[in-house]
Amino acid sequence: MKEKAQEIRRTSIGAQRNPQSQEAILQAAEEILVEGGLGAFSIEAVARRARAGKPTIYRWWPSKTMLLLDVYHRQKYVDIAPDTGSVEGDIFQVLHGLLNFWRTESGGAVFRSVIAEAQTNPDACHALGAYMADRYRQGGEIFRRAQKRGEAADWIDPGQAMELIASFAWHRLLTDRLDIKEDELRRVARQFANSVKA
Repeated sequence: MKEKAQEIRRTSIGAQRNPQSQEAILQAAEEILVEGGLGAFSIEAVARRARAGKPTIYRWWPSKTMLLLDVYHRQKYVDIAPDTGSVEGDIFQVLHGLLNFWRTESGGAVFRSVIAEAQTNPDACHALGAYMADRYRQGGEIFRRAQKRGEAADWIDPGQAMELIASFAWHRLLTDRLDIKEDELRRVARQFANSVKA
């Protein structure tokens, strides 16, 4: 008897990820987070919804946090190091893109879940810290360019400067204040830009 499509269990192809299965798992994980939050999220729940085996999920994502971060990263399209020609313009573009993404897509809910998991799980905290360190390094390109243009002081640490900007965005996310007017956000960018001037 032919099985119905929704009853067909997705199969793994070993250590190599099956793109169809990977997409189904990430989609299922995102849907669970958006619908029920972190409390509803588990590998078991993801496996059921994606019609995938738990061993497959654990083989590709050794921890729940790694799966959470992949779900978030899958959505993320914000350019972390835009080049507008000025450090103020770059900072504005980063903040505008990130806050808008968190506000209008499910990325905000997913990233809050990642942060929440990191508060009680040391492995999650380490994974999030490593992920953010890489993001700060990438985003620091804004300030490295500014230093070459003479817009930012030589003593500025590009990664730390990016971390300060991210801290503003995180605070807005965690206090549900993502809806900020453009002129206010431009003032924020100007304040950050003035703080790194040569």
